[in-house]
Amino acid sequence: MISALKWRYAVKEFDADRRIPPEKIDRIKKAFNLTPTSYGLQPLHLAVVQDDVLQKQLLDHSFGQKQITSASHLLIICIETAIDQNFIEENFELQKEVRNVQDEVIAPFRKFLIDDFNGRTPEEIHQWAMNQAYLALGNLLTVCAAESIDACPMEGFEAHRYDQILGLNEKGLKSAVVLPIGYRSKKDKFADLKKVRRPIEETVFEVNMDPARFS
Repeated sequence: MISALKWRYAVKEFDADRRIPPEKIDRIKKAFNLTPTSYGLQPLHLAVVQDDVLQKQLLDHSFGQKQITSASHLLIICIETAIDQNFIEENFELQKEVRNVQDEVIAPFRKFLIDDFNGRTPEEIHQWAMNQAYLALGNLLTVCAAESIDACPMEGFEAHRYDQILGLNEKGLKSAVVLPIGYRSKKDKFADLKKVRRPIEETVFEVNMDPARFS
C-alpha cells in the first residue's frame, strides 16, 4: 500500500486512448459505497460519467482542465440537499431491516440524531455533508492507487453548471468534488517528479502519558 501511495500523483495528462476495465470500475463503485461516514448516515452519491460528448460539455465549466476530457471516466461525488428528519428515519429503517434490530434499541440514538440535526443551520448541515464527500474522496484515491489507476481530484469546477448538465437538481443532489480517473500519459512530465512531502518527523508525533503532569 505504501508503494501504491508513493506511485500515485495528481495526473495532469491522461492517455485518452486507454480505458479502465469494467471490473475495476465495479470495485471503485463498491469502495465508494463502503466509505465510512459520520453517524453512518451516508449522505453521498457517486455519478460515473464515460461519455465523450458529456465530458466535453463539462470541460466548459471546469476552467479548461483537460483531464476532464482525457480521463477514462469522470467521477462526481455528490451530496444530498435534503438531510432532514425523513432522511435520518430512512437510514434507521434500513438498519432495522439489515441488522434485524428492534425499534426500542435504536430509538435513543435516532432521537439524538434528529434533535441534533434539527438544531443545525442549513449551512452547518451542508458543511457536514461536504466533509463526508472528502472522506469518500480520500478513500477513492487510495483504492485507485491500489488498483494502479491514476486520478486527479478537482475542486475547480462550476458546481451549479455540473448540477444542471447532469440533472442532479432533479435527484435532490449537489456536486461536491470531481475525480477524473484513467491512466497517465507518457507525455505527462509530472509523472516522474519526486513526491514532495515534509519529513515524517515534522508531521507525525506520539503522545504518551507523562506522570509528572498529574503529580
